[in-house]
Parts: sequence; C-alpha cells; structure tokens
Amino acid sequence: MKEPLVRIRDLVVTYKTRAGEVRAVDGVSLDIYPSEVLGLVGESGCGKSTLGTALLRLVRHPGRIVGGEIWFDGRNLLALSEEEMRRLRGAHISMIFQDPMTSLNPLQRISDHVVETIRTHKPEVSEEEARKQAAELIDRLGIMAERLDDYPHQLSGGMRQRVMIGLALALRADLIIADEPTTSLDVIVEAQFLDLLKELQEEFGLTILLITHNIGVVAQLADRVAVMYAAKLVELADVEPLFEKPLHPYTQALLASVPNIRLEGDTLKIMHGSPPDLIHPPPGCRFHPRCPQAFDRCAREEPPLKEIRPRRWVACWLYDTEHQTQNPESGTQDP
Repeated sequence: MKEPLVRIRDLVVTYKTRAGEVRAVDGVSLDIYPSEVLGLVGESGCGKSTLGTALLRLVRHPGRIVGGEIWFDGRNLLALSEEEMRRLRGAHISMIFQDPMTSLNPLQRISDHVVETIRTHKPEVSEEEARKQAAELIDRLGIMAERLDDYPHQLSGGMRQRVMIGLALALRADLIIADEPTTSLDVIVEAQFLDLLKELQEEFGLTILLITHNIGVVAQLADRVAVMYAAKLVELADVEPLFEKPLHPYTQALLASVPNIRLEGDTLKIMHGSPPDLIHPPPGCRFHPRCPQAFDRCAREEPPLKEIRPRRWVACWLYDTEHQTQNPESGTQDP
C-alpha cells in the first residue's frame, strides 16, 4: 500500500453567523492516495466543498479552520505561511471549479491565463516558451491552438471547462480538486468531459479529489468513495463494493433515490426529512431522525467511523458487535 499523498485528521471548519456557529466540517479524517480518484459525495450543504477549499487553505471569511491537521506530501499545510501556501497552490494542488465562467478573467485571453499560470510558478520560462506550452496543452485537450487568443465568453461551456483542466495540468499538479466540475455542462458535453478527464487521469497518473452530488459521475470515474452527511464522514469504501452493497442507511437511501431507467414500474424512492441544522445538530447519529433503522442508542451516542472489514469504513451502530449480538436476525450484520 502506498503512503497517502494527503492525510486529513480531525478537521474542523466553522462559519460564524448571526444565528450561531456552523460547523461545516466536523472532525473529518480522510486519506487520499497517489494516482487515485476519490469521490466525495453527499447532499448540498454537507461540507464537501468546504473540505475541498480547506485543502487549499482558501476557506473564505467568516469561515475558518479551527482544528485538526492537513498533511500534504509530508508537510503540515496548517503550519505553512501564506507565501508558502501561495507557492504550493497551482504548482502542487490545483482546483477545477464548477463554473469556469466565474473562475476565468473575462478581460484576459485564454493564452494569458495559461501563460500567467506557467510563468508565475516558473519565472525562468520565457513568455514565448510558455505560449508554446499553452498551445500544446490546449491542443491535447481538444481545443485548436488558434483559440488561445479568444476570451472566455467566446468559448462554449465545455471548452471553458477544458481550459480549467489545462490550468490544473500546466504545472503537473500532484493533486487536483474537482469541485462539481460537470454542474454547468449539458449531458452530451458532460460525457465528453468525463471521458477526457478519465483519459488524462490514466495517462498522467493524476490524483483527483472529485467533489460532486452526481452519483453517476462517481460511478464512472472514482476508485474509492467517501460519503458525507451533515459535516461528518459516514462511509468510505472502494467504488464497486459501495455501489453493490452500501452499508450506512444514508448511503442506501442516497443510492436508492437516484433515478434509474430500469425501475420497470417501481416508484422512485425518496429520502424523507431534511438535513439537520448544523448550528444545533441532533445528539447521537446526525442521520437518526431520518433513518428507518434507527434505535435508542442512535439518538444518544455518536457512532465513530470504524473499519468493519478491509477497506470498508462506516459510522453506524448497526454494525456494532453488541447490537448484532442482541439482534441476530438483523439484516445489517453481514457487511
């Protein structure tokens, strides 16, 4: 087993609001390994994007990282100066945002974006050489080199998203954080984008943290899946076992609610209730008010994230040895 490229331990990120303090990421621990695609999924507001921005130390005010550790390639990111982080961003950790139109400067040509990225981190590279590298890069991404002189608004949504990939690849970043990268794309362009991203990941051995609510995207691209609910990590597994037999009741409900053209007359299942208020979360398991399998202990004690079998982690009392002994007929005891 390779050493993790990223080690997150007990990370806590909060936002101060007039109503109180929101714990947007609450004690999350997670490893990301070299050359893997880790899918991070969950409902809107569960803390996925906040976790991604925390890796870059770009949590916006009034948010702040108040606890935990983030280790990247042996360095504690929370101990680095802002100047050290600035050198790290782009060169070693890059981000693909969900809406490239808000990430690309409308007053700069595409060539300016790519050339500036290269020369900021590699000042020894001449502008002519940087432009040559930019032309080769976007050509590799399926955009004609002539489009380097276009402005962002002159490109389609799919092209702009490819440019964002190009910016992430320009410096061969060790980690790429893709935050809802297909949200602004139609289904045809989305399929093309995903095929390209998978091809590039395999060609360059990219390490990708894929943040999305789109279960289909995760099934197509990810090697492992981490499931978040209400700022907590509730399940972690390789993609195939998780889709074949999800363990946490939230993961089960999440997958069951995905539209499937092969339902063959069955009605679409919905997840009743709403995510909890993160200013005043419920005691115990945060999913228990919505969980059809909840029992008394779920409302009293918060379950830890435990490895119940190799490479299968779940935070649920249903898989506690004591509960399984007391409930031998429970269908949850065989993970």
